[in-house]
Amino acid sequence: MKSNKILNIIIAFIAIIGAFLFVRIFMSDADLETDVDAQNSVISPLIHYSTFLFYAAVVIAVGLSLLTIVKNPENLKKMLMSLAALGVLLLIAYFIADDNVVYDAAGKIQPGGEAGSSVNKWVGAGIWYSMILGAIASFFFVFDLVKGLIKS
Repeated sequence: MKSNKILNIIIAFIAIIGAFLFVRIFMSDADLETDVDAQNSVISPLIHYSTFLFYAAVVIAVGLSLLTIVKNPENLKKMLMSLAALGVLLLIAYFIADDNVVYDAAGKIQPGGEAGSSVNKWVGAGIWYSMILGAIASFFFVFDLVKGLIKS
């Protein structure tokens, strides 16, 4: 129970700082669209604070995940199998993807869009990877829905 109080105090402190930085933007009399010095003095602290919070959240999430994996080696085995499955799907997506020429609306070749470009190949692989994962997720969504209907 004590850890919840401490966590709530930390969350409240973070929220108060964020609210203060946000209110400073509205209290500014300068034209923030054109005045660069005003932007740097009012908006930049909020952006830096938000960036810090983002990095802190990423570090905490990764750290706690690694701690959980170290504490329970059974999870490490499951995680490695899951990563291997995702790697296989990525390889499949990479081999399905093409590296054809990319044209713009005027019919000219885009810079970096030449035939055989690795950028084209990886973009295509990313699209195929998203489609494969989306299809798998859709299948399991429908499967779970049907399973729930049958149980009812």
